[in-house]
Amino acid sequence: MAAQREGRLPPPLPLATLIGRELRAGGSERPALRYGHAAFAKRGEDYFLVKPDCLRIPGDPHSAFSVFAVFDGHNGVSAALYSKDHLLEHVISALPPDVARDDWLQALPRALVAGFVKADIDFQRKGEASGTTATLVVVDGFTVTVASVGDSRCILDTQGGDLQLLTVDHRLEENAEERDRVTASGGEVGRLNLFGGQEVGPLRCWPGGLCLSRSIGDMDVGEFIVPIPHVKQVKLSNLGGRLIIASDGIWDALSNEAAAKACRGLPAELAAKLVVKQALKTSGLKDDTTCVVVDIIPSDHLTSPQLSPKRNQNKLKSLFRRRSHSSVGKLGGKSASFGSVEELFEEGSAMLEERLGRNLSLKAASPPFRCAICQVDQEPFEGLMTDNGGGYCSSPYAPWGGPYLCLECRKKKDAMEGKRSSRSAICR
Repeated sequence: MAAQREGRLPPPLPLATLIGRELRAGGSERPALRYGHAAFAKRGEDYFLVKPDCLRIPGDPHSAFSVFAVFDGHNGVSAALYSKDHLLEHVISALPPDVARDDWLQALPRALVAGFVKADIDFQRKGEASGTTATLVVVDGFTVTVASVGDSRCILDTQGGDLQLLTVDHRLEENAEERDRVTASGGEVGRLNLFGGQEVGPLRCWPGGLCLSRSIGDMDVGEFIVPIPHVKQVKLSNLGGRLIIASDGIWDALSNEAAAKACRGLPAELAAKLVVKQALKTSGLKDDTTCVVVDIIPSDHLTSPQLSPKRNQNKLKSLFRRRSHSSVGKLGGKSASFGSVEELFEEGSAMLEERLGRNLSLKAASPPFRCAICQVDQEPFEGLMTDNGGGYCSSPYAPWGGPYLCLECRKKKDAMEGKRSSRSAICR
């Protein structure tokens, strides 16, 4: 009561508490998902992933979750295609097996970080120079987890018409924090210089000239262009919501509000087409333009026998029709109200020690050790030390309080922080 009188929000509730509350409120049936996608190609470097039939526990349909992603490639299609085919498997390999749903969801943000870094290391082994943005969305019941690098974007539209941005754009032009990180790690940020000293175009990182500060791939730029994603996890209320995931071909033409407004009241497949159509109408086909729309719909909106097909369709449309802002809580805060979106987790640091955590236990107290990124059991390399807290350092040349990393992944970590180059470890 004192916190409410002083205008402070109560602390966020644990995920297990929210799931239990959902079940007690009659939400034992998982929401239905309806999804659609649309795209127009300019260079053919965009890819998307729709995988609605994943299982946390093999053979158990009650452990189902769904994955949707958009990859916007540049300098060729290889990185985007590789990420479409392999990023999810790297994330899954970093998740603990045979754990309860709430423990699995709590481990997911860290596994997403490990999976993105693993994908980058594996792709760079190919020696190809292309790169890609990646926005990967995991939907498990009413819990949505989004990981992203680059400037593809995911927004959440709720029943009340309020919008929440679930990603952070990693464009050097707009993101001052990322500019500072890149320059502190040894990169140079500036515009393209023409003859005569004239500067044109957006801010870019040199070497390489990439205008993004995070991506997968991009061997021709410095390692300070990192694959460590911004991750946000939210729990929707039992009213559901709509996700719009799209490449920058959409967001360069439309604001978040314009994209959401363009497709409210429409089923997901048509909604995706309308968002793309509106973007093309606004700016023309200047870039690859890809959109995936996912509707998270409470089961009672689909199965009520009292509704005729037409009335049922109208009820579905009402999920995403603009209403008064007073009809639901404002988004973005860590409200404890069950009628609003709960923010469970958000972290965007580019430091692996902060993202992987200091308290991640090792698989065993003696060799072999399992690398927290590549998930391979191996003997520790020479110089492995024990830190003051009783854990294991994975390098003889720098303090490290996080989980065990193999030599190659440790070199990658140090290179991303500007401490050394990992080219010799990766390009072989």
